[in-house]
Amino acid sequence: MKHGQKPDFATNAVHAGQAPDKVSGAITMPIYQTSTYVQTSPGVHKGYEYARTANPTREALEKNIAALESGRYGFAFASGMAATSAIMGLVKQGEHIIVTDNVYGGTYRYFQQVMTDYGLTYSFVDTSNPAAAPAALQPNTRMVFVETPTNPLLRLTDLKATAEFSRQNDLLLVVDNTFLSPYFQRPLELGADIVMHSTSKYLNGHADVIGGAIVVNSENIAERLGFLQNTVGAVPSPFDCWLILRSTKTLHLRMRQHNSNALEIAHFLNEHPKVGSVLYPGLASHPQHALAKEQQLDPYGQPGFGGMISFEMGSFECAKTLLERVTLFSLAESLGGVESLISHPASMTHASVPPQERKKIGLSDGLARISVGVEYVKDLIADLEQALA
Repeated sequence: MKHGQKPDFATNAVHAGQAPDKVSGAITMPIYQTSTYVQTSPGVHKGYEYARTANPTREALEKNIAALESGRYGFAFASGMAATSAIMGLVKQGEHIIVTDNVYGGTYRYFQQVMTDYGLTYSFVDTSNPAAAPAALQPNTRMVFVETPTNPLLRLTDLKATAEFSRQNDLLLVVDNTFLSPYFQRPLELGADIVMHSTSKYLNGHADVIGGAIVVNSENIAERLGFLQNTVGAVPSPFDCWLILRSTKTLHLRMRQHNSNALEIAHFLNEHPKVGSVLYPGLASHPQHALAKEQQLDPYGQPGFGGMISFEMGSFECAKTLLERVTLFSLAESLGGVESLISHPASMTHASVPPQERKKIGLSDGLARISVGVEYVKDLIADLEQALA
């Protein structure tokens, strides 16, 4: 590679943060399964004192994800919710946060049932509407917390416009990028201050790890997040970091297949007489299809829509019948793995959201959500077809 040339996304996926081991030459990052490090003299060490503070395997993962998100600083956490908790450490008692109303159910629960006890206030608004966040602005607003596409209604927020609004009002813009991964969306490039992930999902992609990550460019924000990560201590194990590092090497390959399969399945569902509305940004019928093609781009400028689809079955009974009849799709929470999953958001991932709030945002009891895996797409369609029959 030429001097000064920036590595391609696929090259970073395989190599960023991971030089061959200096001791043995091992090409795979070792698992530094240690709680402490020997010092040659009091306070004299090789950059590592205690494993909660720093671990070489975790550092490799943090550098890898930061490179994929076009960021300078990465932080790994024990879960996506631990990452969200660290982000809330950037705001103070009495401050106000604007949040996407169709945010992940666990995020809603944490904000409403935990952080309000500590003097934070939240306005949950439809950030897919460009006027919603400005209308919710208060004198004490400090942050805008956006999830795009949303879970499970697949609504999009215009990140460039929201970043401009945030800059004009001195607000921190946080983007949960879990649904698309950095392969199809890089919020920092679009003006966000902070991007976060549940690394349990697409970044890991093999349904065998719980984890979270945050990436930023600001040195000041990074300093505070590093302090919170060490002080609170919700860090992942070296083995979990190693598992995610194993997985990011194939992120670009997996995301292409997730996207290809999902697009074909979305078209199938959209034409099926027993299925109501199909929510997938890759369909021309999606109200924000144009924004998806502009904002959700792979590293080569081609639009991508991800592997998540939600669709309306009309009633809980119809949705339940479908979920119980599929054989290749597994009825389970979570998403982003190589295997296809199906779920019922109202009773599973979003059960902590009160029924009246679900109704307000349009999350019905008849909605089903699928995380499309990387299996042969004709087999997946055949499974849905027999269940719908």
